Amino acid sequence: MTVGGNSAALSHVGRVRSNNQDSGYAGNSLFVVADGMGGHAGGDVASAVALRRIIEADIDYPTAQDAAAALQAAIIAANGQLTEAVFEHPELTGMGTTVDALVRVGDEVAIAHIGDSRIYLLREGELSQVTTDHTFVQRLVDAGRITEEEALVHPRRSVLMRVLGDVDQSPEVDTMVLATRPGDRWLLCSDGLSGVVDRELLRATLMAEGLSAHAVAERLVRYTLDRGAPDNVTVVIYDVTAENTAAEPNTVGSAAKPLAFEISAPRRTSLLPALRLPGSRPAAAALPPVPAGVESDDYYGELLEEDARRVRRRRLTWGVGAIVVLLALLLAGIGGYAWTQSRYFVGESPDRKTVMVFQGVPEDVGPISLSHEFKDTDIQLSKLPDYDRNLVRQKIPADSLDEADAVVSRLRQLSKEGE
Repeated sequence: MTVGGNSAALSHVGRVRSNNQDSGYAGNSLFVVADGMGGHAGGDVASAVALRRIIEADIDYPTAQDAAAALQAAIIAANGQLTEAVFEHPELTGMGTTVDALVRVGDEVAIAHIGDSRIYLLREGELSQVTTDHTFVQRLVDAGRITEEEALVHPRRSVLMRVLGDVDQSPEVDTMVLATRPGDRWLLCSDGLSGVVDRELLRATLMAEGLSAHAVAERLVRYTLDRGAPDNVTVVIYDVTAENTAAEPNTVGSAAKPLAFEISAPRRTSLLPALRLPGSRPAAAALPPVPAGVESDDYYGELLEEDARRVRRRRLTWGVGAIVVLLALLLAGIGGYAWTQSRYFVGESPDRKTVMVFQGVPEDVGPISLSHEFKDTDIQLSKLPDYDRNLVRQKIPADSLDEADAVVSRLRQLSKEGE
């Protein structure tokens, strides 16, 4: 549990589930909810693995746009780690998780969203849902096929159209930057809350005078339990103040407990998968109205086929690019490899504790690595400022050894200042 002057996080297993597959986090500037799925030995692992990777993004950013990009990168990296976990533990096949994350940067917030967990904003008594559910029934609502009230009782209301997991190596993550101001109250929650407590009660509870963020979180969880709590429920609340005085960072839910499976750090991303990761995508276009008389089951099949075609097109486009690059490398032959070995980059050591210089470029071509460890600088990552530590983890390129040494010298000076 996190308790603080302007933030709180609370997670409960509910009254029906045997284990808690939700994870939540309230940190310095970052707030996250993840709702896992995939059976007794899958959902809790998925949300925990994803959240533990994403909270590495709880650092200071120059702009909210930088924060949004970092959130998207962290979520994509978390997805890769889930895929790696399934590779190591096939019994986890099919696990997945939603993710909602928010970072405050000055008078703006960066938001990243995938799945059906939600982010709400209470401002001057008005409650607005900021995120859009990535569900089949939301597609039906958007298409004018059913109403929001009908969506609440639709037999396919739990079907997710987008989620993190081993189902897609390049998940589509919604990101946005919004203005915020003192007095705003942000709510991140799993569908264990939003699917049980109606919108008007949410609004009334969030705007209750004299209640701290922690008291509001407790009250919302209690309302869920009073209504049967058929699912896990996780609530994260962040009250915006003139100064960012968030509570001590803490984690709740499955991510706060030891994992039942030993999960390795993700292997180095290869060149070909990397080419399949678009940097950013526009919001999905609105779906056309569904003709009257078309059954939802038929429409569900159409949507699945539409998504499959989109994924195939995306893979074809990036696959062609991968083939072009691979052919170029093959044609370049030894000369191409020699060029990579004239380059360097600064990154983290395999144990993720120190700064290391690598020779080559941080890519693989099939089983061939285009880089190797050159020298360990003994600079402790923990001694670096958050922003520079994140740069090292993302890898800092250098055109020569002298340039890499210059980067190391700067980092060494920063580490001494942090002692």
